[in-house]
Amino acid sequence: MGVWLHVDAAYAGSAFICPEFQYLMYGIEYASSFNMNPNKWMLVNFDCSLLWVKDRFKLTQALVVDPLYLQHSYSERAIDYRHWGIPLSRRFRSLKLWFVIRNYGVEGLQKYIREHVRLAKRFELLVRKDERFEVINEVHLGLVCFRLKGTNIINQKLLSSINASGKLHMVPASLNDQYVIRFCVCAQRANDQDIDHAFDVISQFAADLFEIMEMDTKARKQVEEEQKENVEDEAVDEVFMLDRKRKMSLRYKR
Repeated sequence: MGVWLHVDAAYAGSAFICPEFQYLMYGIEYASSFNMNPNKWMLVNFDCSLLWVKDRFKLTQALVVDPLYLQHSYSERAIDYRHWGIPLSRRFRSLKLWFVIRNYGVEGLQKYIREHVRLAKRFELLVRKDERFEVINEVHLGLVCFRLKGTNIINQKLLSSINASGKLHMVPASLNDQYVIRFCVCAQRANDQDIDHAFDVISQFAADLFEIMEMDTKARKQVEEEQKENVEDEAVDEVFMLDRKRKMSLRYKR
């Protein structure tokens, strides 16, 4: 009905090189355009994006500019990619992707993706074994969304302290008003030891956070008890003063 349906597979798109993950593309035939970023999960450095469009003329009609100084005699012989974007020209980004594909091959890239998915499953298992945490998403690829059981503020504090330490870096997301921490396997040489170390870091910071919270709770209770005692002491003093005034008043009357 004239609606442009775009599929953004920035991260997940790289996994579609593996047949077992291609079920995630169900319904892709209805898309008007599709893009993915090999720099996110296909061993290519930033920046590198792939774009496919079902009808390229609908895209170029919105972007064509054809002043005299840009006209040339080869426009009908090949696709002129200056009509595919605002900058009119672009760097040769496809060369680095070509070299990666040439170097690894399809089987090499498939092995790389599958290993990261296995590592993500390993991390998911570690999280589920710890009763302090919960996994929010179904782990299909290399992304695990998890959080501490508790408030959003607790999870914000946890992520802030971890990132500030420089030992690990993760980013948040909001899912059904829940603050969620995203653990994504992307490093080329990531292994089991890296995953175990990452969870150890997360676990230790969580323990430190709970310890601080417990200390704060105890300190808060102590302050409240002291305030309560002060109020009670003030009440006793007030009763004593009133009784003293009453006795003095009776003495004067006599």
